[in-house]
Amino acid sequence: MKKKTDQKKLSETSKMFLFGKKNYIYMFIGVGLIALGLLLMTGPDANTINGVYDKNNWNEDIFSFRRIRLAPIFIVLGFIVEVYAIMTSSTKKENS
Repeated sequence: MKKKTDQKKLSETSKMFLFGKKNYIYMFIGVGLIALGLLLMTGPDANTINGVYDKNNWNEDIFSFRRIRLAPIFIVLGFIVEVYAIMTSSTKKENS
């Protein structure tokens, strides 16, 4: 009898998570948005054109729409989704 009770307690405690499934899904989406924003921000630096450093040439691509506006929007949206995932309740509300 005691063995069954111990196994039941063990299975109940192993299934306990800090957040619900929905929260973890939102967290992964937020991390994905942040990673996408960081990837959009990458590229050659100001003096590298076609992979070769040239101090006489200036690469205007560092001020592109993708790097200056689009990537930070994805990063901020990712952080907003992360905050939402943490703050939202994972328990179902009962109708009273």
